[in-house]
Amino acid sequence: MEDDKIIDLYWARSQQAITASEEKYGPYCAAIARRILDREEDAEECVNDTWLRAWNAMPPQRPSILSAFFGKLTRNLSLDRWRRNKAAKRGGSQVEVALHELEDCLPDRRRPDEELEARETAALISAFLRRQPELERKLFIRRYFHLESLEDLGRRFGLSAGQVKSKLHQTRQKLRAELEREGVAV
Repeated sequence: MEDDKIIDLYWARSQQAITASEEKYGPYCAAIARRILDREEDAEECVNDTWLRAWNAMPPQRPSILSAFFGKLTRNLSLDRWRRNKAAKRGGSQVEVALHELEDCLPDRRRPDEELEARETAALISAFLRRQPELERKLFIRRYFHLESLEDLGRRFGLSAGQVKSKLHQTRQKLRAELEREGVAV
């Protein structure tokens, strides 16, 4: 089913919207959730919660890219679940490693008055990524948004894990320098 038709179903408050979403985007959302969460049950629950969040968001929201909308919902729900699980039991995981790698080039956003600065920083990061070569941009997004492992990225792009790690490091260094030039405290 076409994305516009799925969105129309949400707007019409038809239960078919959830069925169509699951059929078309269930595997995509499940892959995102599984990369973040260790337990299959947690991943399944986050995917199911994605459809509920979508149901509550449409209307009034009308996503322009449905896959990105569902992907972001799933990712955020999975990260929230991961944080809750991590609080319950400490330990290192793929998600923790990827997020730790980004710490050096992102500002601290703990203060509530930084919402505007966070949006401006996000816009700077997006603009920065659009100017990067396609491979570096894809590696960055797949590592830090989709949270893919270095090994998976290497297989996907025909590189060794070390080459991926090196390219990501170089991109993070360039991002950090750009943010500092723009006056963002990192």
